[in-house]
Amino acid sequence: MKLWPAALVLPERTLSGAGIINQILAECAAFGRRGLLVHGRSLARHGTVASILSAAPAGLQVTAWQHTGGEPTLEDLAELLQAARQQRAEWVAGVGGGSVLDLAKACAGLFHAAQPLAAYHAGAALEKRGLPFIAAPTTAGTGSEATLNSVLTDTDLRIKKSMRDPQFIARLVLLDPELLRHCPPAIIAQAGMDALTQALEVFTSRHATWLSDVVALKGVELIAANLEAVYRGASAEEALGLLAGSYLSGVGLSMARLGVVHGLAHPLGLRYQAAHGLVCGICLPHAIALYRAAMGGKYAALSQAVGADLLTWTQGLGERLALRSPFKGRSLNDKEAIIQETLASGSTQANPQPITAADVEWLLEQLF
Repeated sequence: MKLWPAALVLPERTLSGAGIINQILAECAAFGRRGLLVHGRSLARHGTVASILSAAPAGLQVTAWQHTGGEPTLEDLAELLQAARQQRAEWVAGVGGGSVLDLAKACAGLFHAAQPLAAYHAGAALEKRGLPFIAAPTTAGTGSEATLNSVLTDTDLRIKKSMRDPQFIARLVLLDPELLRHCPPAIIAQAGMDALTQALEVFTSRHATWLSDVVALKGVELIAANLEAVYRGASAEEALGLLAGSYLSGVGLSMARLGVVHGLAHPLGLRYQAAHGLVCGICLPHAIALYRAAMGGKYAALSQAVGADLLTWTQGLGERLALRSPFKGRSLNDKEAIIQETLASGSTQANPQPITAADVEWLLEQLF
């Protein structure tokens, strides 16, 4: 195990508590008078956007931009950047799920971008510091509020991948359990499985350190303790516990990368238009079975964190959360391309057991 992460990049400040979302624009005002508020459809439908805007300090100029839904693309980012530049924004705030936060984060980081967006998606470095990014998650899933990753799809090349840069990290994060109140149970379940998968993969990553282990294992523990309760409808305390677990999974991701589930989830989700968290939840038990031996003593630690045998508990959790496979009964298309994209993924390369083409093929056989 490594002694210390190669890079330790954390959100500058994190605030938590019920109702704290109403302070977001007052906090944003410290970064400038003009800003962009990026949100999803449900946030507007339930009146949360109007409530946030009504609490804006006098003189603050805020433009609200609504993501229409679905996995975020470079085209979405281009539209958002155009809105931000027209506003002459001095900061970008994202209040939403992982897609909203990834778009807002990339918009802030790439505000001064000089090259085509596809170049940065392909790995080009940012030439100039972007705008402050402020994040408030409305799902407990990707941990995007705490990461330096933005996962976007290039629809021309049919590639879904992460852009990573320290400048993408949030200057401020707000964790408000009330934001989970209107989240449908199915989304709670799918997002929660993404967070659980992230925390587990961070803990078992070949890039793990003692620090990422502490963070990730606590994340697993918090998610295991609170996910089902929040799925059924829970207290603010349990919702905050789930948000905290998701946040820790994101902190750990930035330190240690992930594993084969995320390596496979991107090419599968792109081709089958399946929700990322659902794909992770369906894949996770099979991946645990595949590389359980490579986890060594960490398997026992994870079992202790969830309060049962890890594999058995994970299989049962999917049933209790009513996860339904988006793959069963469907044909497997582009198998060789999926295998090669999975093997090329940085997530797969961080897996504790080196993954072969035969391993990916075995996982696909379990899914289809």
